[in-house]
Amino acid sequence: MSYDLNIPCLSSTPTPELERTIAFLASLGYTTLALSQTHNASSLPSQVTNTIPLPPILKTPSKTTILRRCTLILSDPAHNPRLTALSQSYDILALRPTTEKAYLSACLSMPEISIISLDLTQRFGFHFKPKPLMTAVNRGVRFEINYAQAVQGDGPARRNFISNAMAIIRGTKGRGIVISSEATDVIAVRAPADVLNLLGVWGLGRERGLEALGVNPRGVVVNEGLKRSGFRGVIDVVNGGERPVVERKEGGKESAKAKTKRKVEETTVEGTPPISKRQAKRMKLEALKASKANASSQSQKEGSSSPQIKTQIQSKATTSDSTSKLKPKG
Repeated sequence: MSYDLNIPCLSSTPTPELERTIAFLASLGYTTLALSQTHNASSLPSQVTNTIPLPPILKTPSKTTILRRCTLILSDPAHNPRLTALSQSYDILALRPTTEKAYLSACLSMPEISIISLDLTQRFGFHFKPKPLMTAVNRGVRFEINYAQAVQGDGPARRNFISNAMAIIRGTKGRGIVISSEATDVIAVRAPADVLNLLGVWGLGRERGLEALGVNPRGVVVNEGLKRSGFRGVIDVVNGGERPVVERKEGGKESAKAKTKRKVEETTVEGTPPISKRQAKRMKLEALKASKANASSQSQKEGSSSPQIKTQIQSKATTSDSTSKLKPKG
């Protein structure tokens, strides 16, 4: 599953060339595409409107996901380009610094951006040192390499592109890189395998190249979605607690508990509060003690009455013997 997060959208109405480019990218195996609009921070209007068309106005393949992206050209960080407002209007926010001051500010601060997309065909007056690059990567910011700049550029543009791309790959050691096309027509589009071979010549290994086409851009899309659906780490869950599977499981647990739980309410007299298990056990023990005490008292009573019966029998026997002796013989 490959991503292309930079397809320029030059007008608010879909053009046949843009639709052909999207269809060709989808046929090559790109499943998620981002249509990009470019704004300059120095001439940014007070109200920025997102005019990127989406399906069904834009004809796209059924299994292709279309995102909207804003690429902001920044030369001076003091311009305060209202990045928060821009991030709410677009799905992805990328920054294109043109000076060293703006580049260092994008690497070390600016938590609103997720991609640093440089115009690698230009000759910069600063070096891509590893420390700022790795600081940005550790913050979750990704560096974008647009291969169409080399495909469509002339000789000096290609030379600058290769030099700058190799410096970024060397400074980041191939980590935190996103590969996009920035193709304005079908001619500049390349398949994922061709892109891997092309970047392999410039020093990016195959494993890092696969991450740059799939894992890293997917992380950008997921993180940007979480930023827009959550607040300070709290994420909204839509219809998460209404799934029937969860309700069936909870019902099963409750029924199992109801089977194992002793129902005390049925044994109590109507109108009286139910008693607990401990009280019922205590009452049962007291009833057993009372029955044992009654049995012992009855046995004692029976034992005390038996000697009297014996004396009565003996007295009757002596009287009968005495009467038999007093009778005259026949």
